[in-house]
Amino acid sequence: MIQSMTGYGKAVAIAGGRKVIVEIKSLNSKAMDISARIPQAYREHELDIRSRITAKLERGKVDFSIYFDQTQQTAQQTIDTALFSAYLEQIRNVCRQTGVQEPDDVLNVILRMPDVMGSGQMEEVSSQEWEAVSVAVDQAIDALVEYRKVEGAALEIKFREKISNITSLLAQVEPFEKDRVAKIKERMRQSIEEAVGAAAVDRNRFEQEMIFYIEKLDISEEKQRLSNHLNYFIETLETGHGQGKKLGFIAQEMGREINTLGSKSNQAEMQNLVVMMKDELEQIKEQVLNAM
Repeated sequence: MIQSMTGYGKAVAIAGGRKVIVEIKSLNSKAMDISARIPQAYREHELDIRSRITAKLERGKVDFSIYFDQTQQTAQQTIDTALFSAYLEQIRNVCRQTGVQEPDDVLNVILRMPDVMGSGQMEEVSSQEWEAVSVAVDQAIDALVEYRKVEGAALEIKFREKISNITSLLAQVEPFEKDRVAKIKERMRQSIEEAVGAAAVDRNRFEQEMIFYIEKLDISEEKQRLSNHLNYFIETLETGHGQGKKLGFIAQEMGREINTLGSKSNQAEMQNLVVMMKDELEQIKEQVLNAM
């Protein structure tokens, strides 16, 4: 089953006499892009955390954070006023430059920033404390993976629906093919006769030219290739996660065949079907960016 790159996970640990909250969320990205906010006390474990995230998530824009529940802070903890002021100034500068309104809860936002709350000195983290936090890290990552699986299942249903719709539209093209050839032939015959007169038309030459022209408008190969791409998309979908990029490539190939069908159709009814196929395919392309 494919997975979505959108997800959220959260876990809580009681460590060192305080409540530690681990949060992780992800969005779609072509590669792994991790943004981590980790308190100074746990900073030495950052590389290990990043490795664990990469191993389980593979791709995505990931926002990871560890912070302390401010309602559980001990009396000994203090606010680093210099760092608090620096964060506040940065937030205000960004708001001025971008025109974004300053958050109403800017105090809580800054208090959750790395290293704002502390004991005023470098903390020693016991192995027991880190073990509890480490478990919470894994729990949060696993929760995000489960979220991705649920979203991936919804994506798969959507993909199957859209592929089925395109397959149905492709089947509706066939009845118009024979009529299309006859109509094109008759339209061209009338145009030539109106231009030079019926008596001046060389019937044998006309038939030869028509055969050459109709061959250029033949869509048998395009239909077969599109049908193959539709089947291959479903086959790839069923191989499991990690196929998002491949699904995107297949969708591009489907688009090429649909565009060629449109350029060769030369008939209003067939062109309408092509437009509907393009609409279904665009919805696939939008969603496949979030699949992995």
